[in-house]
Amino acid sequence: MADEQELAETQRQHWQNTYTAHPGMYGEQPSAPALHAADAFRAAGAREVLELGAGHGRDALHFARQGFSVLATDFSPTGLDQLRDAAATLEVSGQVITAVHDVRTPLPLPDASVDAVFAHMLLCMALSTQEIHALVDEVRRVLRPGGTFVYTVRHTGDAHYGAGVSHGDDIYEHGGFAVHFFPRELVDSLAENWTLTEVHPFEEGELPRRLWRITQRVPA
Repeated sequence: MADEQELAETQRQHWQNTYTAHPGMYGEQPSAPALHAADAFRAAGAREVLELGAGHGRDALHFARQGFSVLATDFSPTGLDQLRDAAATLEVSGQVITAVHDVRTPLPLPDASVDAVFAHMLLCMALSTQEIHALVDEVRRVLRPGGTFVYTVRHTGDAHYGAGVSHGDDIYEHGGFAVHFFPRELVDSLAENWTLTEVHPFEEGELPRRLWRITQRVPA
C-alpha cells in the first residue's frame, strides 16, 4: 500500500511538472476517441458528460463545443487551470465545470447523475487492478440507466509493455510515466454486468502507442 501511494504521488507531481513545462502539450484538436465518444453520446441522447483525467482539456472543450455540459476532472490543478483559460477563450466556460480529483477516491457525484463518462488513457495510468475495478464501479454508480462509458487504454501488445521499470501488476514506467498495460481479460472483467458494445483497437502517437477503445453501457 505504501509503495502504491508513493508511486501515485510521484506520478501526480510528474504530471504537474509536465503540464507546467509544456502548456497545452497535447494541442488544441480533440483526440480521435473523443470524436467517436461525442457521436456515441449524442446518439444515446446524452446531455451531461463527465471526463476523467481531462488534463488541459482538448477533449472536454470539444464536448462543450458540441453542446454537452461537461464536468472535467483531473488530479493536476495545473492542467485544469489551462483548461479553464482555454474554455474562457473559446467562450464555453458556462458549459464546463472543473474539479481536482484523484480517481483512487470516490467520484464527487450523486448516484445516477450523469449521462456519459469519457476517459482517454486514464484507466491505464499507475492504478492497481483493484483500483481500476473500484473506479469502474464508481463510474457505474454515477451513470444513469442506459448511460454510456467510453474509455481507452494501452494494452499488452504495446511496444512499451515489459520495458522500463516494473512496478508489478502489469505497470511499467518509461520516460517517467507509469502505465498499467491491459490484457484483454481485464477489459472483459470490467464489463461484467454492463453491456459491452465495442473493443476497438487503434494506434496513436509515437512508437505508435497501441490502445483499445472500449464502449460499454449500463443496462437500461
